[in-house]
Amino acid sequence: MTVRLGVTGATGRMGREVIAAATSHVDCEVVFAVNRNPTDEAVDGIEIESASEFDSLLVDREPTVVIDFTGPESAVEYAEGCADAGVAFVTGTTGFDDDGREALEAASEDVAVLHAPNFARGVQALLNVVGEAVRNLPGYDVELVETHHNAKRDAPSGTANRLLSEIEANGNFTERTHGRDGEAPREEGEIGVHALRAGDITGEHEILLAGNHEEVRLTHRAEDRGVFAAGAVDAAIWIAGQKAGSYDFADVIAE
Repeated sequence: MTVRLGVTGATGRMGREVIAAATSHVDCEVVFAVNRNPTDEAVDGIEIESASEFDSLLVDREPTVVIDFTGPESAVEYAEGCADAGVAFVTGTTGFDDDGREALEAASEDVAVLHAPNFARGVQALLNVVGEAVRNLPGYDVELVETHHNAKRDAPSGTANRLLSEIEANGNFTERTHGRDGEAPREEGEIGVHALRAGDITGEHEILLAGNHEEVRLTHRAEDRGVFAAGAVDAAIWIAGQKAGSYDFADVIAE
């Protein structure tokens, strides 16, 4: 079955990558691509249409799945439109507040919704092992450093927050300390969190565990945004056959 894709944020960094990944995939067809600011520019031969036409495009072009990498507010709007039209929704947008997360959950009552802060398979592997490392090294200090390009809006990154949740679920940690300034000795039970923004760095996450005169470093480095786009397309193909509900990229990797 050919999966018919709609793509939002089509002229953004990730939107372009998603279109490139989808148009080169034998199981996909991009049936529309939208952007908030209309443009005559085509991306990989795909016409870019106005996001104001999103709801009508869902009806006229009949996509199977929409892939979204935009911003929290627009992602919620797109998710609600997909829920109304019965179209599955995949988003890698991060920075949602509680209301945004609740809106995605509400959409998942009507259609399949997959939200993941990172679509790199290597990050999923990192999520799978970090908890085990924390359990095996009780009492070790933990620091997390994430580095992204200078235009990234949310800090810490969505991936960093997922990693932090795994660390907290598997160790005796009580607070997150974001950076340090002045006299700031390490407190018991804290996780140090540091967000770096510079240049055009695609994305890097490193977890440091230190104690007992030794250190362990777990690092994932993305060298090209195409890895995220390829994962998002894999997720779209997978979710096309799923019933309504809330899904994660781990569900895709598991099969």
